[in-house]
Amino acid sequence: MRAYLTALAILLSAAAPALAAPPDCEALIAYSEARDGLSLLVLIDGRPACEAYAQGAAATTPLPLYSGTKSLVALMAAAGVEDGLLSLEEPAADTLAEWRQDPAKSRVTLRQLLSMSSGLPSRIGDVPTYAAAVEAPFNAAPGERFQYGPAPYQAFGEIMRRKLSVSGQEPDPLAYLERRVLQPAGAAAAAWRRGADGQIMMPQGAAMTARDWANVGEHVRAHGMLYRELFVPSEANPAYGVGWWLPNRGPGAVTASTDLGDGGEAIPRDLVMAAGAGDQRLYVIASRKLVIVRQARLDLRADHRWSDAEFVGLALKITSP
Repeated sequence: MRAYLTALAILLSAAAPALAAPPDCEALIAYSEARDGLSLLVLIDGRPACEAYAQGAAATTPLPLYSGTKSLVALMAAAGVEDGLLSLEEPAADTLAEWRQDPAKSRVTLRQLLSMSSGLPSRIGDVPTYAAAVEAPFNAAPGERFQYGPAPYQAFGEIMRRKLSVSGQEPDPLAYLERRVLQPAGAAAAAWRRGADGQIMMPQGAAMTARDWANVGEHVRAHGMLYRELFVPSEANPAYGVGWWLPNRGPGAVTASTDLGDGGEAIPRDLVMAAGAGDQRLYVIASRKLVIVRQARLDLRADHRWSDAEFVGLALKITSP
């Protein structure tokens, strides 16, 4: 982790100066940069409308997505559905034979794992190995409780690894994600951390430039029907679907709370959001042909209140007639 952060610091220190911002973007940029913002990119119908960088960052600077990584994993799951590799409604125990005799684990679906309502608890920031996640005991019935954390995504990583292996494909979920999602989107992960088991960290490991992350958002906007099942809220948390946050009220999470549900009619109902610690954000609003990336320096000590509702409100003014 230390080496990863050191490399990130070198990238930041070597980056080019920030670009000048058009006048109609100034309020949006100011809001982000006042809260440790490093990059901001707004696409309207695929074309850049606002782009700005701060604190030494540049368009070529990859930054950690933290839990925004979960949304990439959800897109991988959707690709798996399209390929007939999996179903969101199938029991995880169809693949994890060690779960079949457990009365709770045997009933968990892949959708519940990825909506973090499976009953599998975890501690934020403590990413277990795939094997440890699979072996961990449940503390709630499937579908009963929203429990934000890394363990369910690590368990899904083991499921993907096994499914890919059985289907004769390279058993590395990252290779599948790159081939099926990132490359078609014209995007790349500049880095992706791996755990002690050598497997990619499914809940928080990716780093991307603002432009690459925006390309992912454009891909989601252009292929909304393919990903629509990811944006169905869970019963345990109406503000969360499968790896993506939704503009509904619900219980938040320590590293990715959102007030989108308090934004009222001003927030488009089709908005979906990838979110990570430090207020890393990717917003996709298909009805406004809008994709927004906001990346920031992670400083958990900073007292900078972030409001998704306020930020999105400022962004929507850019698209207003």
